[in-house]
Amino acid sequence: MGERWRKGLPYLGLLWALVGGGLLLLWSWLPPPAPPAEAEPTAWVRVWADGQARLAPQRSPFPADVVAAGGAPLFSGDRVRCDGRLVDPFAPQDCAVLQVVRAEPMRLYTPNGPREVFTTAATVGQAAWEAGWRWRVNAVFFPSTITPHAWASAVRYRPSRAVTVRTPQGEAQLWSAAATVGQALAEGGMALTGLDLSNPLPDAPLAEEEPNVEVVQVREEVLLEQRPLAYEVRYEAVPDLEIDHMKVVQEGALGIEVRRVRVRYENGKEVARQVEATWVARPPQDRIIGYGTKIVIRTLDTPAGPIRYWRAVRVYATSYSPCRLGTGYCNDITASGRVLHKGIVAVVRSWFYAMNGMQVYVPGYGVGVIGDIGGGIPGRPWIDLGYDDDNYVSWHQWVMVYFLAPPPPPENILWILP
Repeated sequence: MGERWRKGLPYLGLLWALVGGGLLLLWSWLPPPAPPAEAEPTAWVRVWADGQARLAPQRSPFPADVVAAGGAPLFSGDRVRCDGRLVDPFAPQDCAVLQVVRAEPMRLYTPNGPREVFTTAATVGQAAWEAGWRWRVNAVFFPSTITPHAWASAVRYRPSRAVTVRTPQGEAQLWSAAATVGQALAEGGMALTGLDLSNPLPDAPLAEEEPNVEVVQVREEVLLEQRPLAYEVRYEAVPDLEIDHMKVVQEGALGIEVRRVRVRYENGKEVARQVEATWVARPPQDRIIGYGTKIVIRTLDTPAGPIRYWRAVRVYATSYSPCRLGTGYCNDITASGRVLHKGIVAVVRSWFYAMNGMQVYVPGYGVGVIGDIGGGIPGRPWIDLGYDDDNYVSWHQWVMVYFLAPPPPPENILWILP
């Protein structure tokens, strides 16, 4: 059986070859299949690309297919505007006008070697950013990041690096792409000026790896310090001005003293101050107030008849009696030694020494004599009208006090009432 099977294998292979050949001959006689029918365009879209305008059939909702049908296929980095709007060319859009924005090459030279990108960005900075390049403050681009991309096909880039700056006040970190220590400090707003010191020196190259700088900020300045000199207030008698009237005879003015001071600072702290000179730039001018010394005798009609007075002062009047002293006990002996009764008038101590024994008239009270001392009311001119306990009348009001003529000698007159 096995022997017969082996002898029949060549005839079986021949049979399969005849069958395959017949099938191929039959396939060659069949007519070729018809090509797939192309979809009819739903609309025509105006395509702007490569400086030319053309019409493209819209058989696809995707702008990339439409511009390709219009003979403007997209390449890497190209963008598409749909009716003026930047759109995703591979997302369905409904557009009347499509504009292809071609990406242009830009070569970026970095410390790690050159890199070429294709971009449609307007500026160097936008192109680098869109290409995934990230940089820190004070990084250097040449040309700068605001340069139009069309003007800069090649750009050189130097990254900034962290610089640790130590001062007596603490540590600060700044970012710089500068070549020297001094330039780095200037970029970070810590420029060495005048007597400033740094370690390493300002002209030394800035280390590429973890640069550290120690700064001692030294400066000197000369100050002109002004100090006001107070003026004095003087009172002068004015003979033609009536008593109890005042006027400013001369306004006061502050003087100015000037000191020239040299100050030395280290790291923002004052370490030395020296006064080099002092002078009076303007002496003060006294303020002079004139007070009246003119006495005018006047007449006042009262219920008891006319009186003649030489002074009238508005005061706040209160009243008291031997057992209404506010001390918790009774006493009818006054500061002048007189017995307290109606007709005794008390005033503050500063008035009493100049007015003791003077006669006054108070409307509603009558004539009295100044003969006692009271505490007064702060901030108000004041008198206290005396009574005996049986005839006491309470007073709390403003009144005019008339000093009866004749006036005392000028040396006994209190011209300015405190």
